Amino acid sequence: MRPPYDDTSKLGFGKYYTDYMFAMKYSEGKGWHDREIKEYAPLSLSPAACVLHYSQEIFEGLKAYLAKDGRILLFRPEENARRMNRSARRLCMPEIPEEEFLRAITELVLKEKHWIPGDPGTSLYIRPTMLGVEAFLGVRPAKEYLFYIILSPVGPYYKEGYNPIGIYVEDKLVRASVGGVGDVKTGGNYGASLFAGMKAQEKGFAQVLYLDARENRYVEEVGSSNVFFVIDGVLITPPLTGSILPGITRDSVIRMSPDLGYRVEERQISIDEVLEGIASGRLTEMFGTGTAAVISPVGLLYYKGREYVINGKRVGEVTATLYKRLVDIQYGQVEDPYGWVREIGRVN
Repeated sequence: MRPPYDDTSKLGFGKYYTDYMFAMKYSEGKGWHDREIKEYAPLSLSPAACVLHYSQEIFEGLKAYLAKDGRILLFRPEENARRMNRSARRLCMPEIPEEEFLRAITELVLKEKHWIPGDPGTSLYIRPTMLGVEAFLGVRPAKEYLFYIILSPVGPYYKEGYNPIGIYVEDKLVRASVGGVGDVKTGGNYGASLFAGMKAQEKGFAQVLYLDARENRYVEEVGSSNVFFVIDGVLITPPLTGSILPGITRDSVIRMSPDLGYRVEERQISIDEVLEGIASGRLTEMFGTGTAAVISPVGLLYYKGREYVINGKRVGEVTATLYKRLVDIQYGQVEDPYGWVREIGRVN
């Protein structure tokens, strides 16, 4: 079927879904079975399905990019496979062999390759998901699971596009704590973030910046992104201590930065240090990183009733340089010295 949109500038994020999906089942004692690509359709679940009562659910997010020469590219999909299996282990769910994960994505994307938009800033978003589907009541891991993949052609994640966004700093509610599941990609983390997200939106802000659960002092992450600050020319990002999702884009920025002449520090950074840095001019840039938003500049923080403007609400040089370098690699426009891009086929 022809994609139901004509103007890719109006794609938004997660509004459209392709004609087909991938699915396979897991049963204890049998393993993974019944793999298929089928028409996109509603799922059929028992009202007693484990996922509905005990939240056994994990997912991933990655993108297929269309290069100018027609190549279809995936960006570090092996890392998504590994992270999904880390999530699976934490939630007592079966792991998916990495080769099967990658094969399923490749087969589905190639079948739906005519859905991949080719304009700058667009891509085909890939959402692998696993659910505990066994019907029972009683707290234990399920014995039956469903793994599926859906695809969605997308534009920018934020309505602001690449323009700097405003962020609400939450000083009471927390996203996750060390020892919990903040470092895995499970739906419960996002459900827990909705209330703070609504508070932020009511005040006119795009996202929420969370602080640590113990002291409500140290910066952790934005609801959909890891965060970076540029202070005295050094890139600083909070360390992965167990309550922050280990983002693949985050890791890519850390690995690219030295090659572009930037020093990176992974260390705790308090909200007081951030605000002092803005006031003194030592903090010159802030941005978020994630698969959906890629690299998103931040132009303003709102904390305890006061606005703190960063770099005059302009995109900074470091942010712009990292964004261009990463996007150029993802779309196959420059040489990939890291071996991150996987070509899976062509549109013609």
